[in-house]
Amino acid sequence: MNVLANSGGQILAGGTDFFPALGERPVRGAVVDISALRELKGVVHDTNHIRIGGLTTWTELVRARLPRCFDGLKAAAREIGGIQIQNRGTVAGNLCNASPAADSVPPLLALDSEVELVSHAGTRRLPVADFIVGNRKTRRQPGEILSQIFVPRTVENAASTFLKLGVRRYLVISIVMVAVVIEKDAIGMVRAARVSVGSCSIVAQRLPELERALMGESATVGLGSLATADHLKSLSPIDDLRATAAYRRGAALRLVQRALDECARSR
Repeated sequence: MNVLANSGGQILAGGTDFFPALGERPVRGAVVDISALRELKGVVHDTNHIRIGGLTTWTELVRARLPRCFDGLKAAAREIGGIQIQNRGTVAGNLCNASPAADSVPPLLALDSEVELVSHAGTRRLPVADFIVGNRKTRRQPGEILSQIFVPRTVENAASTFLKLGVRRYLVISIVMVAVVIEKDAIGMVRAARVSVGSCSIVAQRLPELERALMGESATVGLGSLATADHLKSLSPIDDLRATAAYRRGAALRLVQRALDECARSR
C-alpha cells in the first residue's frame, strides 16, 4: 500500500490488459505486482453476500460453485479472450481497465454488484454502476486496490444469461452485449428484472424503464416482445470499425429480446 501511495505505481495483476496496452513502448515508472496476494483470491459465501476476490481469475470463477443467478457472469467469463487469457486475467483487472466493451460489466451490473477499494487510508465500497465513469476511467484513487466484488444474495434462484455479438464467434471485442437476470414468483410472474447493455455507450448501462415494465408480467416465452426501442433510448452507440451506431442500436434491442426469452424458458 505504501509503495502505491508514495510512488504512484501502476498495479499489475494478471497483466492481460497491462502489457498489450504498452505496444512497443517500454514499461516506465513503478509497477507493483500484486498477483501473489492470496487474500485477494477466491469466492466466499457470506450470509448476505457472495464475495469474489479481485485477483480471482475467470477460469476460477467459472469453476466456482455459484447460484444460478451467476450463470450470466460465468457465460461472460467464457467470452473473455481465449483460455490462456481466462487462466490469467482477473475480475479486478477487467473492471479497472474500464473498457466500454468489458464483458464482465453488464452481468455484474445486473447482479447489483459493489466493489471494495482498499488503501492505507482505509476501505470503501462503491456500486459497480458508480465505479466506472468513462472509457478507461474509474473512481479508483492512486494507492487503492480493488480487493473484492460483493454480490448481494437477493436473487440467487433467478435465471440469468449473457449474450454477445461480435464479428466472429470467439476472441473478439463485442459489438453489443446484454446481461439479463429474471426472478419469477411462485405462479411464474416476474418478481425482479435486471437488464444491462454494454458496448453501446461509453459505460455499460442498466435499463430501468424496461425493468419496471417487466415487473408483474408472465415470465413465459414472448417476454422479450415487451422490450421496445424506446426502452433503449438512453444508450448512445457510436460508429466505429466494428459496426455503425444504427446497427448497434438495432442489435441491442434484438439481443435484449432474445435474452429475456431465454431467461423465461429457464426453469
